[in-house]
Amino acid sequence: MGKKLVIVESPAKGKTIERYLGEGYQVLASVGHIRDLVSPRDLPADLKKGAYGKFAVDVDNGFAPYYVVSDEKKKTVTELKRALKDADELILATDEDREGEAIAWHLLEVLKPKVPVQRMVFHEITKDAIEQAKDSMRELNMPLVDAQETRRILDRLYGYEVSPVLWRKVRQGLSAGRVQSPTARLIVDRERERMAFVSAGYWSLSAQFEAEGSRFGARLVRLDGARVATGSDFDDRGEIKGVRTVLDAEGAQALAGELEQTAFRVAGVESKPYRRRPSAPFTTSTLQQEAGRKLKLSAKQTMSVAQSLYEQGYITYMRTDSPSLSKQALDAARAQATKLYGQGSIPQTPRHYAGKSKSAQEAHEAIRPSGETFRTPGEVKGSLTPNEQRLYELIWKRTVASQMIDATGQTATITIASERTSRGVAEFTASGTVITEPGFLQAYEESKEDARYADEAPAEGAQGEARLPDVAEGAAVGLAELERKDHQTTPPPRYTEASLVKALEELEIGRPSTYASIIDTIVRRGFVTVRGGALVPEWIAFSTMNLLEEHLGDYVDYDFTAEMLADLDRIADGELEREAWLKGFYFGNGQRPGLHATVSELGEIDARAVNSIPVADGITLRVGQYGPYLEGTGPDGEVKRANIPEDLTPDQLTAEKAVELFEAEPVKDRVLGPHPETGLDVVVKDGRFGPYIEESLPVELDDEGKPVAPKKGKAAPKPRRASIFKSMEPESIDLETALKLLALPRVVGVDPESGVEITARPGRYGPFLSKGDDTRSLDSEDQIFSITVEEAVEKFAQPKYGARRQASALKEFDADPVSGKPVKVRDGRFGPYVTDGETNATIPRGEDVEAITFERAIELLQIKREKGPAKKPARKPAAKKAPAKKAATTKAATKAPAKKAPAKKAAPKKPASES
Repeated sequence: MGKKLVIVESPAKGKTIERYLGEGYQVLASVGHIRDLVSPRDLPADLKKGAYGKFAVDVDNGFAPYYVVSDEKKKTVTELKRALKDADELILATDEDREGEAIAWHLLEVLKPKVPVQRMVFHEITKDAIEQAKDSMRELNMPLVDAQETRRILDRLYGYEVSPVLWRKVRQGLSAGRVQSPTARLIVDRERERMAFVSAGYWSLSAQFEAEGSRFGARLVRLDGARVATGSDFDDRGEIKGVRTVLDAEGAQALAGELEQTAFRVAGVESKPYRRRPSAPFTTSTLQQEAGRKLKLSAKQTMSVAQSLYEQGYITYMRTDSPSLSKQALDAARAQATKLYGQGSIPQTPRHYAGKSKSAQEAHEAIRPSGETFRTPGEVKGSLTPNEQRLYELIWKRTVASQMIDATGQTATITIASERTSRGVAEFTASGTVITEPGFLQAYEESKEDARYADEAPAEGAQGEARLPDVAEGAAVGLAELERKDHQTTPPPRYTEASLVKALEELEIGRPSTYASIIDTIVRRGFVTVRGGALVPEWIAFSTMNLLEEHLGDYVDYDFTAEMLADLDRIADGELEREAWLKGFYFGNGQRPGLHATVSELGEIDARAVNSIPVADGITLRVGQYGPYLEGTGPDGEVKRANIPEDLTPDQLTAEKAVELFEAEPVKDRVLGPHPETGLDVVVKDGRFGPYIEESLPVELDDEGKPVAPKKGKAAPKPRRASIFKSMEPESIDLETALKLLALPRVVGVDPESGVEITARPGRYGPFLSKGDDTRSLDSEDQIFSITVEEAVEKFAQPKYGARRQASALKEFDADPVSGKPVKVRDGRFGPYVTDGETNATIPRGEDVEAITFERAIELLQIKREKGPAKKPARKPAAKKAPAKKAATTKAATKAPAKKAPAKKAAPKKPASES
């Protein structure tokens, strides 16, 4: 009997399932997609001017795509074909979702097997699951392939039609995406809310009362029967909503003075049962949210770690919209809860959960520990990386808790009233919850986003510990302490990754499995930066949204985006036909114009208006090719400009701040004198990033003695420049200091042991010394000029981060799974980077070096490997390797299940984002 060739996407997944398949099976990995839509510029010469020339998709002939096997996957394809020659059966074991189904279809298209083909799917990698999958093979699910192919072609059409509009009117290199653009709009909309927000001030009173020998806290809630205003009672314009009593500083002080002289009694006691149900098991979206809140992992990190856990057989499939559990999982969770927390910890019947999404994509169960018996976090300790351990424990706790009984107890609220004051009776309330049956809380409690008005919540003790005195209505209580506090209402919080994922899911924009790449894309492409965990839009995002909202409104409309997603679901269910839907989207369907007509008929767009944002009377923010700046008219009618500090967020650019920046006296060009060696003037100038020194180039004159326009571009001569140290004042810099700055880096001397030259210079992350490839940080910029050879040698003898950074900042991890060498975080000349000794990967700006995990380090190294060295110009013979006839023909050339594939099918590679 011959062998059976099994193809999976991931080598790690392949190694795991190979253990369970036994003899007679060979498992190989395709390492994701083996082919994708070619870039139009890489099309064969004879196709560039034809139907495929614009998109690599023939929109006039069934939206036929032109796919190619990428150079990096040619070796993989050769290995798969070689293995297939010795096999008597091909088993496609890629994931059971649209992506996995498309990968399987592409494999059939490229490998063209002459042996029987079967599709094997499983939701967890355990021996039982693999055995069951072997007994329930199926054919390829072509509607899933259709949906994935439609999405890939749709994203190509959207990006290639809309992005050029941005290049012409906003900035070269920008990109638009079907899901990326509405996501960026969400973040911009939230910043607009913050910019328009008007803060309101108010005061509150809180008290400590004594009764029955105990003290408890309470808050003033009513005065003379009217509610006392809290932050949630003000709208975003700073105006009060409804009838509320607003305390100001004077009123709060006067009232406090009266209350300190009055008596208090219990005006009411209310007690009601408390009950709380456990949260449903994790879906892709809720896992990303909770891992972000509890573990501080980004969506991308969460999915990477979950993928690793799945491939190693620890959890079930990590891309799912369903919170339901299989009978096996229900039994396992209930058994584990009983064993750990007692027989009374589970309800009589299993709990069943249903998803809220109207268009759940896949039929997988929730994310849970794999197997019919769950391994506890203690049992897997030591076999997982730290982040894998933390995420597994989170999934385990959530799954077990979901099958436990409710947490129950009693919530009591005591109302305490004063004697009548000049402003009427003051009423305080105190609330507390006593948990009598912790139930699922023994295993797990879901975290929440930080509340906007958290500081105004009624005094409440921790669950299980909060107790109020047993007092009766009418009983006297004593005032032990009274505190006045002033408040300012705050704007709606910026999105974090966790809250953005929640918003995307609620609006049904994109798929949970793509949220990580969507967020990564808008950050990587400069629309958004991450500051302290918050997603802050850049000004270029405002310009982009100005254009898209005004001229292509449908394509960033949240409902329209959700409708497209629902249509893709209907294609996956076989309810819609791929080609007809794409035709309606691109060319129009009678109800709305298509994308092609919409873009073609845009007419003239005022680029200046698109890139202008009024910020104050007579002052406008312009988004230019080299960044944002302020522009307005000076008192003499001349046009004035002002730079915007790089660290100033959009909501901080208030009208007052704009006026301050605009009216600030700029650093005028100040000639310090001629350079003694070159004779050129040395000048102090002011630039976008602050003042600097420049050695001005001479002005060329023509034969008539008139100035010649300076050359531009790469051929233009570049003057010598140097940044001014932070400790220096531009007005006080003299020629001697400027010459020192222009002469940097400074040669300190030669290391007496190695004979290598030591230099000192400023850097992006501060001043530093360099000796060959080795570097050391300096304590201050002034040391660049003052440090001696002996002091420098002593610096290099110290640990890399010395006193400025603790040793914990220099990270060392386990061996990289690819190279087998230890992974380290180092500080280089151009900033921190990750290395395994063979590959160096720069840590992106905005990421905290100390927060880099092993998984993130591995991810950065893999991204760097995939990018490879700088691309060489395409070789002419390459065009001949992709015959045109195969592009125009999309009939399936497969055996076995592929015979059911209709014409014009092709499925895409998994993109970095839905863009």
